[in-house]
Amino acid sequence: MSQSDNLSPRSTLDQALEASAQGDSTVATELFLQAIAEQPDSGAAHFLLGSEFAALGDIGRAEHHISTALLLSPQWHVARYQLGLLQFSDGRVPAALLTWQPLAELPDSSPLPHWVQGFVALARDDFDGARPLFVAGLERNTDNPAMSADIQRVLAAMPSPETSAPPADDGVAHVLLSNYQQSGPAH
Repeated sequence: MSQSDNLSPRSTLDQALEASAQGDSTVATELFLQAIAEQPDSGAAHFLLGSEFAALGDIGRAEHHISTALLLSPQWHVARYQLGLLQFSDGRVPAALLTWQPLAELPDSSPLPHWVQGFVALARDDFDGARPLFVAGLERNTDNPAMSADIQRVLAAMPSPETSAPPADDGVAHVLLSNYQQSGPAH
């Protein structure tokens, strides 16, 4: 393997992912942008850069890059789900539901339609309806533990079935549910 092979777009993505994992968002962002420049038709670099921006709280840039990833790879279901999740967490429930609409056609074996329906129920303040949908998705998710961890945090932040009050804030509440609670339900 020549040294120039180490500078391929995939290698750049690997370096960006490593920088992101180490918490160096400045270097990660620069490398994701470099990967986009090297391979502009690849949705992966846009998606990963959007994810980096989301982690930094830059919702506008996150949505832009994840949307671009979805335009480049319209059948990338995880990107579609994450874009809708970003919109939902930003209080734009109708936009999220529109983004998620194609996921309803996925087979029952996929966790995504269950989670989407869980968020639909959550938007209606139907916590009792949301809970089993989120759990059904968790049971079907064998590929992405990080997404399951997000859903588990949403479940932990929901009011318990015995009470109507949310649990005490112990720092576990997921940003999505906390943002949802701030913006209120979409009635």
